[in-house]
Amino acid sequence: MEQHLSGNPHGGDRIAETLVARGVPRLYTLCGGHISPILTAAKARGIRVVDVRDEASALFAADAEGRLTGIPGVAAVTAGPGLTNAITAVENARLAQSPLVLLCGGVPTALRGRGALQDIDQRAAILPHVKRAMQVRRVADLQPALEAAFAAASGGVPGPVFLEAPVDLLYDEATIRGWYAEASSKGSSLPERAQRWYLHRHVERLFAGSHRARQRQSEIASPEAPRASQASLAAAIAALRRAERPLAVVGSQALCVPANAQRLVDAIDALGIPLYLSGMARGLLGREHRLQMRHKRREALREADCVLLAGVPCDFRLGYGGDIRRRSGVIAANRSRADATLNRKPTVAAIGDAGSFLEELAAAGGWGEGRHADWIARLRARDDEREREILATAQARGEYVNVVSLLRSIDRIAGERALFVADGGDFVATASYVVHPRAPLSWLDPGVFGTLGVGAGFSLASALARPENEIWAIFGDGAVGYALAEFDTFVRHRIGLVAVVGNDACWSQIAREQVKMLGDDVGTVLARTAYHEVAAGFGALGILVRDESEIEPALLRAREAARNGIPVLVNVWLERSAFREGSISM
Repeated sequence: MEQHLSGNPHGGDRIAETLVARGVPRLYTLCGGHISPILTAAKARGIRVVDVRDEASALFAADAEGRLTGIPGVAAVTAGPGLTNAITAVENARLAQSPLVLLCGGVPTALRGRGALQDIDQRAAILPHVKRAMQVRRVADLQPALEAAFAAASGGVPGPVFLEAPVDLLYDEATIRGWYAEASSKGSSLPERAQRWYLHRHVERLFAGSHRARQRQSEIASPEAPRASQASLAAAIAALRRAERPLAVVGSQALCVPANAQRLVDAIDALGIPLYLSGMARGLLGREHRLQMRHKRREALREADCVLLAGVPCDFRLGYGGDIRRRSGVIAANRSRADATLNRKPTVAAIGDAGSFLEELAAAGGWGEGRHADWIARLRARDDEREREILATAQARGEYVNVVSLLRSIDRIAGERALFVADGGDFVATASYVVHPRAPLSWLDPGVFGTLGVGAGFSLASALARPENEIWAIFGDGAVGYALAEFDTFVRHRIGLVAVVGNDACWSQIAREQVKMLGDDVGTVLARTAYHEVAAGFGALGILVRDESEIEPALLRAREAARNGIPVLVNVWLERSAFREGSISM
């Protein structure tokens, strides 16, 4: 059904209308002349425009928004360098399977390829990193293209989608006609008249049919989650019933539909299978759960006789499939067939939503309380032994702060509604052993790409999408270098968070193995930089900690300030640590 639009809205209005219909509450951006109509129209319709200091931060924020809400996060960047600055973050979202829509400005359509400011082949640059890349050529196509972008971002395996809207599609028709008239030759020669005719016809094509738009729905449903076949479900049920030592690994993809988190918890309880959680699934079962194991995963996988991989591929994190012994059965539940079969052919390939598959397994019933009690007890004893080792490590004292002691303090002081954002190498990887997420969707890390620099954008979106949570950002001193300018963003938007920097003056995850194998620390040495003073320069609260006795007062002070909308950076000088000796990944 079509209706005539009242007035003469510009292309930015049409995009904003679609964002409203899709339930988008926030638009992350770094401003640029190519996208100004999108920003002003979004603001006029009640969408919060959140401006950052680096395009990558806008994309990281949109990534986190999509993960936390299930609605594709939306970022808008200007043409040329605005896009190229964002590509790393887009690739991070693709590999993390985060639903995201990237709106990008573009040079005027008639000037493409003619040396206009910031004119590059944007589709070619972004195409390898997105599910779909679209370039709109008529104003009337803006809304249909954006609707298609949302559907593609959420459907099947979620991921980023790119939509280029050239600047001459975003301003109102009268303005664009004026621009092209001004650009036209004024003479009477045949070539000059031909140019005027061409530009006039070009504008006619840009706005053809733009006085009409399809009837908008007040709300548009998201695509349904794909379901695995009944045959794969039956085969998985049979394999699990036969198993004496079943084990599950549940990953981010199992939480593609965030609203179903509690149903997923109930399904895991009903199945009664011990499991490990990774990525966005961390925290799914709370701090402590009878079925959740945290340590010695490789040993457990090698002992299990049936392994259920729920949204987890056999990539480097599982030794390319080698961590699972060859004679064990493997059930791979995954929206992506490529991921389900990566490096190892599963016994059962259940191609569909991993979370829904776990629910369907549980609904089969008859799993029996305590059926695997001995197996669970064996894994629990091993887990408890490792916890005692970690506790002993926390007792060591040196000139500065013990990293494990610091992380245990964070885990103790952070509230029950804490949401942890992880950005770094060695410090963050150590935190994954020590800090216990409290609830579903309360741990955000980059994902499989291992990207440094996610912390500011992830924290920004977490604070806005989850205002009831307290945000704790755990930064390595290498990673925080990417984030410092965004403390200006936090201050301007009153984002209360606690950022803790583990400052050992080194890229430790790299240096540890580099020095051992190559005998040189070149490129890995940092300084005990006053990161807290940098944050204070932007108007945040900066706190320096150099001694164990200062940890608790500093964290309590930071937590209280964050509750009042003040961003805080706690710069903690750490002792060098061998906690993760031999942990390099290939």
